[in-house]
Parts: sequence; structure tokens; C-alpha cells
Amino acid sequence: MPNSNPSNILVVDDDPDTQELLREVLRDEGYKVVTSGSGEEALEIGERENFEVIISDIKLGSDLSGLDLLRAYKAIQPESEVILITAFGSMETAIEAVKAGAFDYISKPFKIDEVLLQVSRALENRSLVRENRNLKRQLGSQGQISSLVGRSATMLDIYKKIAMVSDSRCTVLIYGESGTGKEIVARAIHQNSERAEQRFFAVDCGALAESLLETELFGHVRGSFTGAFENKRGILEEASGGTVFLDEVSEMSPALQAKLLRAIEEQEIRRLGSNQIIKTDLRFIAASNRVLGEMVEEGKFRADLYYRLRVVEIVIPPLRERTEDIPLLVEHFLKRLGRERDQRYSVSGPALSALMSYAWPGNVRELENALEAAVALNRSGVITPENLPQKIRPGAANVDRLDQLHADLPSLDELEKRYLMHVLKVTRENKARAANILGIDRKTLYRMAGRFKLPI
Repeated sequence: MPNSNPSNILVVDDDPDTQELLREVLRDEGYKVVTSGSGEEALEIGERENFEVIISDIKLGSDLSGLDLLRAYKAIQPESEVILITAFGSMETAIEAVKAGAFDYISKPFKIDEVLLQVSRALENRSLVRENRNLKRQLGSQGQISSLVGRSATMLDIYKKIAMVSDSRCTVLIYGESGTGKEIVARAIHQNSERAEQRFFAVDCGALAESLLETELFGHVRGSFTGAFENKRGILEEASGGTVFLDEVSEMSPALQAKLLRAIEEQEIRRLGSNQIIKTDLRFIAASNRVLGEMVEEGKFRADLYYRLRVVEIVIPPLRERTEDIPLLVEHFLKRLGRERDQRYSVSGPALSALMSYAWPGNVRELENALEAAVALNRSGVITPENLPQKIRPGAANVDRLDQLHADLPSLDELEKRYLMHVLKVTRENKARAANILGIDRKTLYRMAGRFKLPI
């Protein structure tokens, strides 16, 4: 049965093909759709017509960007939800978008199902617009945020979560392999919170013996054990008002887990050897490279502490799963190394190819160390494969991996998919040109893309 009162949606994009695609799929879902090709025109439309949802590209071929449009609509139609789409995502842009009140932030190339899901969620959440406005935060020092580099979809999702949880007091559990940047994410949360001016303590729970970790966290009183010649304030006492980051929390003993649970729930501690209760005001962020849920099932980690820690989960993908971010990371690290040495560095094509082909078991930290070594061995300013560590250079070290990659011949479906991807890339996602090159109509192009689960 047709919707007698369909939701009104405004689509803003300077690409006519994108406008047509979104208009078609949204109307098929029963929405009323108005389209615009510029920020200025979209504002004029907004003066005479109200919209429940606005979907806009950030980069518009006009003086007004999608972010400008977001701010304008939040002023003239504050209950409207705005979804931004971009192919040029960054940490700063994601936080700026959320700060300005964006409902969501989607990276190109997007999936139609993802857009439809976010539109549905935006409409469901219009009644909670006041809660969404709480996302407008006054950001503090940027500090370590600049160390979070990447424009992949998974990194954009992490940026959004950082922006949304920063001013909350809820605990956050960060998962990621060693070297992925768990502490950097924790610092970004702290530095974008109202606690930014207070202290941030990072504790490696796997680096200390249980007795040392307990006294480091909770402190002790004189005479509580052999060698305790004076009272000592623990980190949880010193950090009151700020944030404590517990790295590798999975390595904490069951007895210490129980004390930590009380510290989180009751916001109070007792020094080792003392009965005096000390009140605290702490934000807890924990991290692990082991799956705590599995450890709970195995009886190796307390279930109550696990659920207390994982109010919000952030999963940082390994570098091998976001290789599209490697060029950005290389540029970031070479700029930093260049500033330290007062020299400009760049990377040659073959060297970058080698860096993107390597599996990076040590993740971002290993990449940073490899580039630091390459710079130390370089005099020309251009990093070549010869400057890279032996295991990363193309050749013998990668023969087995390359053989494995090419062991199986592709199927006809795989060849068709690859060719479609190639044509879309060459035409820069221009659907009309792509369909013309392939000798098919636009609807067949969309069906092909759907069959191969390609977002266009």
C-alpha cells in the first residue's frame, strides 16, 4: 500500500548520475525525493520546503560545501537529519561533521543498502534529535589525533566512534593487534573529552608482575610489604579527574580483576595495606589483542568485568586489511621524519609497491620503524627498495607469497568482476561511460554490480 505521507528527502550532489541513482532507489522505497546540484540551490530549496533527511556530498562544485550545507540546515531546519557522503575522508572531517550535528558520515564508493539503512535509522531517530545534538562538542587539543591516519571505511568508522564517545563517561574497550595504534585511539578519546586538561595514564598490564601492577595501580601504605618504607599514591589516585588506559588488560590476574571492577563501579579504591577508602573520578579505557569474550568462556577472565569494560567497543583493523591507507601513512611518517632531519623525503613507485605488498605482522608500528630505518640509510631523499629492510624488499622474500596469490587461476565470473571494476575505475565511477564501454544499458550495469556486490 503506498505511503500516504512519505518522508521528504533532499539529495545534494554535483554528479547527475549520483543524483539519479539515489532518486531512483529512494523513490522505490516510497520516499519523496528532491534533488539539487549545488549547495546554493539546496539552501534556496530549504527556504521553501522542509526535509526529514538531507543526503549531501561533502565536495560540491560550488562555493558551499556539504559541511556548510550541514551547518545551514541545522540552523534553518534543526530537526532535519543530515547524512554526508565523501570520497576524501579524514579524522578531522569526521569529527567536524559529527560536531556540527551530522547523523552519519559515509565514504565513497557507497553501498546502496548502507545508504538506505542510514536513512531508515535517521528517520527513526528524529524524535531523539536533542540527544543527537549532544554530539556537538567543543573539541580540545588535537594532539595525538594527527597520528591517526587513514581514509578507509573502517578508519572512518573509528573516527566517528571517537567523536561520539569522547564526552561520555562510559568505558571503552579497544581491540587490535600489537602495533595497530590502540593507545593512540585512547589518547584521541581523552583529548577530545572534557577531561582533556587532566592527566592521561597508560598502563601496560602485561609488562609488570601482579604484585608490582597492583601497587602501581592502587598504591600502598608504609609497612604493607617488605620494602614499603613510605606511603605511595597509585596511578588510579594520581589520575583522578582524568583518564586511565589499561593496555593488555587480558593479562591481569583474577584477583586484580576483582579490585579493578570495584574501582570502575564504585569509583573508589584502597591502597595496599590500608582500609581507608579513597574516592576517585576516572574515565577507564581498556585494550586487548586477545578476544576477552572467548577468555570469559574459558574461565580466564571475569564476565562482570568484561561487560563493564565493553560498554563501547572499537576494533582497529590490522594494516594488511587496510592497505589503501599505506600511502597516506607513508606520507605522514616521511613528513615527520623530514621535519626531524630538516630534509624532504619521498618514496619511489617500486618502494611503495613493496610496502603495499608486505603483510605487516607488526602493523603501523612496524611500518613506522621500517621507514625510519630507510631514512637512516638514505642520502638522496627518495626512498627506494634498496633502502627498505630485506624482508620487505620485492624478490626472494616474497616469492612464496606471490606464488600462493597466483596459485589458482581466476574463474570467468572473477574475470568479469575484475573487468567491471577496472572500467569503473578508468571512468571514475561515471556510470553512463562505463555502461557505454561495456556495451550494456545502465540497469544492466547496476544488476552486474549488485551480483558482484560492488558499490556504485
